[in-house]
Amino acid sequence: MLVHAVEHGSGRPVLVLHGADVDHREVEACFEPAFAGTAGLRRVYPDLPGMGRTPAPGSLRSSDDVLAMLLAFAEEVSAGAPYLLVGHSAGGYFARAMAARRPARVAGLALVCPLLPGVRDVPEHRVVTGAGQLGDDVFRGYFVQQTPEMLDRYERYVAPAAGLVDQAAMARIGERWELTDGGAPPYPGPMLVVAGRSDSTVGYAAAVDLLGAHPHASLAVVDDAGHALPHEQPDLLRALVAEWLTRVERAR
Repeated sequence: MLVHAVEHGSGRPVLVLHGADVDHREVEACFEPAFAGTAGLRRVYPDLPGMGRTPAPGSLRSSDDVLAMLLAFAEEVSAGAPYLLVGHSAGGYFARAMAARRPARVAGLALVCPLLPGVRDVPEHRVVTGAGQLGDDVFRGYFVQQTPEMLDRYERYVAPAAGLVDQAAMARIGERWELTDGGAPPYPGPMLVVAGRSDSTVGYAAAVDLLGAHPHASLAVVDDAGHALPHEQPDLLRALVAEWLTRVERAR
């Protein structure tokens, strides 16, 4: 199947996966600044199946099918070379599974506000900044920093993707959303996990659990940030990504 993707730069591939009900534009807007000034990286931002400009044919009937497609896409993009893998939200769900299935192919793994099995202790949504009166209901339920700047980012990089979502395909895949474990061990390479303390979508407790399971994981739980952490804490995200890239290079 055809996968629509946008690329920037040249060098070692970095595959960045977005979350549900958006497309590549959200993670592109967040992670391009995070990678700014880092040479030798070819950043690849695909639209996941059924979102953006990537179709979801009837043959995709489960998350396992999506995972198989993403693994094949990663092999094609990387041409057999080790690649870096980044995932936000549901993109983190697939990125973690990709790294578990093919650890030798993944040079480094970064998960930001990842959707994980065993989600628990999800806090109530609260507004950290603003009066809670800007934007539409989706914006107000997603961002905890509700400022004109964050509303502009939402309207430019998040909201436009809503009309491109294949809802029938998402429902079909969602019926078999849980990935088959397959007994794969935790990813052993350089890893970054970032969670928002005020994330009312997936919480942060399950992300904290990853620290004990992955031997080379760094964990940051960020106060005053929710599920839209990549928008709300760009400077911190850039610093954390830079530290992760240093560890990836050292491991190389």
